[in-house]
Amino acid sequence: MAVTLPRLHPGQRAVWDEPCRFKVLASGRRWGKTMLGSLACVHAGASGGRAWWVAPSYKMAQVGWRAVARLGRQVPGAVIRQGDLMVRFPGGGTVQVRSADDPQSLRGEGLSLAVMDECAFMSEAAWTEALRPALSDRLGGALFISTPKGRNWFWRLFQRGQDDSEPDWQSWTFPTVANPYIAPGEIEAARRDLPERIFQQEYEALFLDDAGGVFRRVLEAATLQPQGPAAGRQYVIGVDWGKSNDFTVLTVMDVGAREMVYLDRFNQIDSAGQRGRLQALYERYKPDCIMAENNSMGEPIIEQLQRDNLPVRGFQTTNATKAVIVEALALAFEQGSIKILSDPTLVSELQAYEMDRTPSGLVRYSAPEGMHDDTVMSLALAWAAANTRTQVEYAPSLYADPAPEPETARERDASVHSDSPLHRRWAKRHFCQQCYDEQGGDN
Repeated sequence: MAVTLPRLHPGQRAVWDEPCRFKVLASGRRWGKTMLGSLACVHAGASGGRAWWVAPSYKMAQVGWRAVARLGRQVPGAVIRQGDLMVRFPGGGTVQVRSADDPQSLRGEGLSLAVMDECAFMSEAAWTEALRPALSDRLGGALFISTPKGRNWFWRLFQRGQDDSEPDWQSWTFPTVANPYIAPGEIEAARRDLPERIFQQEYEALFLDDAGGVFRRVLEAATLQPQGPAAGRQYVIGVDWGKSNDFTVLTVMDVGAREMVYLDRFNQIDSAGQRGRLQALYERYKPDCIMAENNSMGEPIIEQLQRDNLPVRGFQTTNATKAVIVEALALAFEQGSIKILSDPTLVSELQAYEMDRTPSGLVRYSAPEGMHDDTVMSLALAWAAANTRTQVEYAPSLYADPAPEPETARERDASVHSDSPLHRRWAKRHFCQQCYDEQGGDN
């Protein structure tokens, strides 16, 4: 049966040509693992076998389905069943795309091939309890493809592929740069924009011991003691409001020196008391900007402070906007361009702060369970305020004034979120939260 295959680059060809039963591929983003895995599925299905493409979530499964369906349409007589995410081939073979949200739902089918996409981000039970037994009656194979996530079960599988005593297993690691179709300049731009450990994991496909950590060189930066205001200095303040058992944290940053000069952390104080503490700090340091989170309880406090003529700017925290300011702060520590107070709570929260990637592929930042991140977020907001001019180009939503109300019918049409060129041009001049959130979730 003649099928027009996509052209494989050398790294993909090395994996494709290996005859072993279980293949483990750790690769950087955009290396081409999705195309390789979908090709393996279609080859198995077109040869009369039963193949599954398994992803951590239904949303991620759609990525695999698009690739599988595109190849499946090239096979004469193949039937594309969109509703079942299945391709049925003339010889009786099939490829189906499944989600590992519930590993138990994967039980019951005998398989010729299982491709586990981004398996580092799914439960090990999907393999051990469901897919591995499903391969037994047909002596089927498996292809594990993922970017690393620390040294979890995917890493252990990778080690099996490096063990000469495991002839059924083989493993490879390829960085993004090994894809000859990705511009080297784009990879270098990512290296400059991202903290080192994020780049190492996502682009260099390295298994890091502390892959969840975000901030490096914290102790090198934590050398300062609190300082009072000095004449001729420019200050900004970052504010993270406390909710229930959380703390409210006020961080003062010297803009020119790129140094943290004061930290106020407190809880069990009502909104009026919190507003009073911030007003007192404003009178002391006279900051040019106060960047304060306006989610939840922050909005009414900010509105009152603005009525009192304080230079407060609200920060709307979403997963995407949080990632922008956290990554900017992490890069500052990485490059040694920030100095902070030698405060035990601040240092502890920075060192414990974690990065995780959700099953949908979205990067998420947070404190470990049972810990706080109030000082981290207050510092991130202060750093963002201190770097407003450079950050505007990267994330205009955080600092730019709201877009004006549309005056004409054409402007109204342009301002409505869509994929149209008209809206994209409008979003470049103003800001669309939906566009920004979608970019933050890009995998």
